[in-house]
Amino acid sequence: MKQDSSRFLSWPRLAALALALSAPLLSSAAKLSPEQQVVQHYYQTERQAAGLVSKSLKIGNITWRYNEGGDVNRPTILLLHGFAGHRDNWNRVAKFLTPSYHVIIPDLPNTGETQSSGNFDLSVPSMSAQLRQLVETLNIADKLNIAGHSLGGSVATVYAAQYPFDTQSLFLLNSAGIYKHSNTPYTKDPLLLKNLVVTAPGDLDHIAHQLMQNPPKVPEQFKSAQEKLLISRASQSLKFIDQMVTLNRIYTPDSFARLTRNIEAPTLILWGKHDKIINVEVAKELQGLFKRAETPVILNNVGHVPMLEAEQQVVQHYLPFLAKTQNLKNPLADKLIPLN
Repeated sequence: MKQDSSRFLSWPRLAALALALSAPLLSSAAKLSPEQQVVQHYYQTERQAAGLVSKSLKIGNITWRYNEGGDVNRPTILLLHGFAGHRDNWNRVAKFLTPSYHVIIPDLPNTGETQSSGNFDLSVPSMSAQLRQLVETLNIADKLNIAGHSLGGSVATVYAAQYPFDTQSLFLLNSAGIYKHSNTPYTKDPLLLKNLVVTAPGDLDHIAHQLMQNPPKVPEQFKSAQEKLLISRASQSLKFIDQMVTLNRIYTPDSFARLTRNIEAPTLILWGKHDKIINVEVAKELQGLFKRAETPVILNNVGHVPMLEAEQQVVQHYLPFLAKTQNLKNPLADKLIPLN
C-alpha cells in the first residue's frame, strides 16, 4: 500500500542538495587526487577569508572536523549543514559573523570529514544527541545560538526542543520538516531525490539550477573537479538517500508539531521564494508551530540555498535578529527551583 505523502519526513532533502553542491573531503593524512586538491584549496581559501580555521576533536567513536572563528569570549553561533553536505557550505555567511561572534561549523557525522562507525544511526534525534556531546565538550552549551539550513534546520529544531534551557536563538533557512502543505515532487516522493544525484558529466549544472535560482559563479577548474568527485561517489549517494528515507518514515506532522512546542527560543525563519525542493508556502506553516517565531523572511529570486545564493541578504536579516535576542531572558529560567 502506498504511504501517505504527508507522513514522509522532509529531513532527507538536504542530502540531495549537498550531493550537488559539495565534493567529498578527505583528512589531511590521506593522499589527495588532483581533483581533491583543487576542491580542498578552494575551500581553504574561503575559510581564511571568513576568519575560520579547521580543527579536529575525537569524542567517543566520532572524530569531528569543524571550522572555528571569532572571539571565544563572544556569544557562540552553531551553523549546521545537512547530511552529505559539509561545513564549508556556510563560509560565505560566516565571513560576516566572525567579527562579532564565536562561530562553530561542524561536519555532521558521516558527512564531510567527520568520521564515525559504519553503522551510525542517521536519524535526526541521533544526530542531535551526538551534536550535544560536541557542544558540551567545546563548552559552548550555555545560551547557544543555532542556525540550520534544510536538513540542518531539522537537526537544529530537534536540538532546541531537547535542550530548551540552553538555546538562546534559532535560525531556520528553507528548513526541512514534516509539513501538511508541502507540494513539490520531492516532498511527495522523497525517492525522487535520486534525480538530483550527479551521475554523469553535465549533471552538476542542471542540478544546481534545480536547487538554486541563481547559482553562484565558481572557477571552471573547481566545478570540473567537483563534478568528477561527485560522479565517483554516485552509487554511495543513491544508497544514502534510500537509508535516509527509510529511517524517517516513522514521523508525522503531528509528532513534528509536538516537538516544536518545547522550544522557547526566539526563532527566525528565512526562505527562498523560488525553492523547488521545499515550497515557500510551508514557511508560514512552520512559523505557526513555534511559540516565539517572527514573521518569515521571504527572499525574492532565491531558491533552496540562500546562504550560497544571497549570503548578504541572509546576514542583513540574521545579524539584527541576533543582536536583539542576546539579552533576552529564557522564560524557562523563572520556572527553575534552586537546589539549595
